[in-house]
Amino acid sequence: MPELAAVVAHLAAPDRGSAVLATLVAVAGSSYRRPGARLLVTAAGERLGSISGGCLEEDVLVRAQRVATTGRPELVTYDTSAENDLVWGVGLGCHGVVQVLLEPIPSPAPAWVATVTANLAARRPTELAVVWQHPTSEPPFALGTYLAAALPAGFAPVNAEIFRESLRPPPSLLIFGAGDDAQPLAALAGQLGWSVTVADPRAAFATAARFPTADHLVVAPAAALVARLAPEPAALAVVMTHHYVHDVPLLRDLLPLNLTYLGLLGPKKRADRILADLARDGLTLNSDQLARLHAPVGLDLGAERPAEVALAILAEMQAALTRRDARPLRERTRPIHD
Repeated sequence: MPELAAVVAHLAAPDRGSAVLATLVAVAGSSYRRPGARLLVTAAGERLGSISGGCLEEDVLVRAQRVATTGRPELVTYDTSAENDLVWGVGLGCHGVVQVLLEPIPSPAPAWVATVTANLAARRPTELAVVWQHPTSEPPFALGTYLAAALPAGFAPVNAEIFRESLRPPPSLLIFGAGDDAQPLAALAGQLGWSVTVADPRAAFATAARFPTADHLVVAPAAALVARLAPEPAALAVVMTHHYVHDVPLLRDLLPLNLTYLGLLGPKKRADRILADLARDGLTLNSDQLARLHAPVGLDLGAERPAEVALAILAEMQAALTRRDARPLRERTRPIHD
């Protein structure tokens, strides 16, 4: 999502000039990126995003110049299944066949750009359809990207290929606690393109100077923070205030919520004590709610320094988002991309 947000932001800018958008629309076999990866080539020759690990981009740049000149979309097939692959001449051999659609993006931008921009701001999904093969390849449905709703109902002419994609807003991460160890967590999550909110009862800690990349900073008493933020069900949350008196009301309000992930920093004995105190105060939790609490928070990476702890926390959150068990890939018996 970060690369798509950057792509859309550039396309929505006034007086940006022409651009060419490359979309990875189909994969057979292995590929570094999956369908939906995008690379934008600007009028100045700059690149935003990527469609591979760097092995296809140079060729795409050359083809993008032709597409920009002709104004006609182009479908390119890259076959990386052979060890003596001639595309790069170095035998990288990803063992897959990928289809990439290059389409010119005029100025002003097509309707889907404004819709994606508005939906990202409002945290709404957008349904897109990329027509990458069509019998005529001519208007009204030439090869290119459209809002799915703009295609006629049941649009599927013979020999047509359409990549349909539901673009979701980036994950929402709520960090309760603005201590020094929250800074690398907020920064790393920002690099992932997540929407980051830092909340703390202490105004001197939750500041823009300390968290320059955070999307939102909230200061309120601990007992009021969760109600103030009103987390969405898909949100990720971690409690790391380092103050018992703050953690108790925060967990009291967070545990009953149907969050994707809830973590608590600190040793297990401390978490057990908080849960026991909440139970004595009358909070009743079912097994599913208790299972959502990751305490201690993070994967066992041997982390000690704040940045290492942040990595361990984010890795566990990523596994929760994708419903993976976080085992080493060499132990996985199924393909990496289901």
